[in-house]
Amino acid sequence: MKKNSNFSRRLFLKTTGALTLLATLPASLKAAYLQVKQFIVPAKRTVPLTLQVNKKAYTLDSDTRTTLLDLLRENLGLTGTKKGCDHGQCGACTVHVDGVRVLSCLTLSASTVGKEVTTIEGIADGEQLHPMQEAFIACDGFQCGYCTPGQIMSAIACVKEGHTHSVEEIKEFMSGNLCRCGAYNGIVESIQKVAQS
Repeated sequence: MKKNSNFSRRLFLKTTGALTLLATLPASLKAAYLQVKQFIVPAKRTVPLTLQVNKKAYTLDSDTRTTLLDLLRENLGLTGTKKGCDHGQCGACTVHVDGVRVLSCLTLSASTVGKEVTTIEGIADGEQLHPMQEAFIACDGFQCGYCTPGQIMSAIACVKEGHTHSVEEIKEFMSGNLCRCGAYNGIVESIQKVAQS
């Protein structure tokens, strides 16, 4: 006499087949993802770079896609230059390349070969602060200090390029540098102080 059972050989085979498929699916998805990624994203390519940063030569291998900001912070340990928005909108990463202010988050490190890069760490003369650094301290041109390195580098360029004839002109020149604390009045006063000396 045959017993009526809800569990059959056919159900067993279907269930174990489905479970086996599910167990192998993540590995095959991961392999497919890696294949697509290798096809779409080009492999890293490093090139030897020799850079002049703060009057010191550095030689290193760098990914051709590395920004100057990441090279300064991660490869050279010069963390004074800050990573703010990483989109060129806040000015926290401002440095000088051959005396001209640039946003290091938008500058490829490979484009600075043969040029002189100056960061906030390189503007003082030994223990003697740069006049703009002294002015920021005297005029309370910073609060939390996060944006201060970029502000100072832009402020030096503002004075050097002669954009200090009025408060409006200073504000227009410095408009690419954001201060979330709102120390703008102290920053303008610092720039005026250095421009007048």
